[in-house]
Amino acid sequence: MKYMLLIYSDPQREPAYGTPGFQAMMAGYFALSAKMRDDGVLVAGDGLQGIETATSLRIRGGKVETMDGPFAETKEHLGGYYVVEVPDLDAALKYAQAVPTASYGTVEVRPLMVYDTAA
Repeated sequence: MKYMLLIYSDPQREPAYGTPGFQAMMAGYFALSAKMRDDGVLVAGDGLQGIETATSLRIRGGKVETMDGPFAETKEHLGGYYVVEVPDLDAALKYAQAVPTASYGTVEVRPLMVYDTAA
């Protein structure tokens, strides 16, 4: 089963770029990505640029509206994701707890929908 690990954090709480804390965090991410590749469970994963680079889109009354930034105001922002293919939720949670940001942010674990396109 495929699961998405959505990585959220408050930018005020994460280590600043270029600091030893940031380097340690990134080393943790590189190690986790390598482990998931070696274990054969990694489907995809990337970090996202900051919310200041985001554009949100919606259609209301047939009209396309775009706006800068995310639609919802939250303290924690989506900063990246992994997609893993594992046997069950327990296995997905095992990898999620190894995400470095889990120690100060949140990792949301969600199963991906499977659509039967053969019908």
